[in-house]
Amino acid sequence: MLYLYVGIAGALGALARYGLGTAIGAVWTNTFPIGTLVINLIGSFLLGWMTHFLFRTGKLTPQVVTAVGTGMIGSFTTFSTFSVETIQLIDMGKADQAIGYVLLSAGLGLYSSYLGYHFGTKRLRHQRGEEMT
Repeated sequence: MLYLYVGIAGALGALARYGLGTAIGAVWTNTFPIGTLVINLIGSFLLGWMTHFLFRTGKLTPQVVTAVGTGMIGSFTTFSTFSVETIQLIDMGKADQAIGYVLLSAGLGLYSSYLGYHFGTKRLRHQRGEEMT
């Protein structure tokens, strides 16, 4: 049953990635892959937040946690597209953009995860403080 949950959540994450990527692509015409960057930053933040707040509340079953974390967020973010887009930039002679893309993705991805972790931990502490009173 867990595989079914992960599959359904994965389909939802992939559809969300496709929809957001298409929407960004409709307004961004530059060769720099901003859509994938934005999607991966959102996913990094969400997984950090969910891991340090939502998943720790005890309100979700382990199956739902796996489905959301691995299925939905895992299919929403995309390392493979990031890798191919980096190679495409290099192939187009835009090594400077490729390097910038890698540095932005890694640096801002880590920072997004940190922010999600920070806000998730802060929210959990706040919630637990309310429950104690």
